[in-house]
Amino acid sequence: MQGIYIVIEGIVGSGKSTQGKLLEQYLTHRFPNREVVRTFEPGGSEIANAIRKLVQGTEFNEEMSPWCDAYLYASSRAQTLNTIVKPNLEKGNIVISDRNFISSLTIQGYAQELGPEIVTEVNKPLFKIAFPDVVIQLDISPEVGLSRIYDIDGDKFEKKAVDFYQKVSSAYEEVKKYEIFRDKWITVDVNNKTPEQVHQEIKEKLSPFLQQIKPISHPSKQTTLKKPDLEINKL
Repeated sequence: MQGIYIVIEGIVGSGKSTQGKLLEQYLTHRFPNREVVRTFEPGGSEIANAIRKLVQGTEFNEEMSPWCDAYLYASSRAQTLNTIVKPNLEKGNIVISDRNFISSLTIQGYAQELGPEIVTEVNKPLFKIAFPDVVIQLDISPEVGLSRIYDIDGDKFEKKAVDFYQKVSSAYEEVKKYEIFRDKWITVDVNNKTPEQVHQEIKEKLSPFLQQIKPISHPSKQTTLKKPDLEINKL
């Protein structure tokens, strides 16, 4: 029995990790006979985490090009999809992912101006491994999102200025119109809302997608994969 693949997207500071945790707890309670697995991109497995450190948390004398970014993120993604997402979906589990190739579209494709067509072609072979059943976009003002960042040395993209994330935010508005996301995309405005209010809205908008989930016979579990420490001085 096939599971369901839920992706949470949004710019930095939008609350993806917080909402992922709340959603994991809610789905575990609602579907006690399903295993709920929460993962993230880039990372999630040993190899994917190593690529994450390389692409996001390693300082180089030269600047990494958007082409290099795109292929490294796709490599990490391929590993995560093959070792975590696909096996769990085949078991009928519920998979919640913090980010997916949509982030590559918005960041490398649009904000870094590599081109969404190129990023799509790089990632298209991975669509056959696993493709999101539903995308939850947490929409937040770039100014507010950047003000919520605590570990600014841990991710090279968290050092970007507000104008960069204005481009990323605008890109989400373009990507949500893609035909491949027809009837799969949920947008939740998180500005001036508490985490609990956002969670409640997610539950309401997600409800129609959950109708496809039917009971299975194994006990419920929560499996959360911890993000690696990306502090540069610890690499």
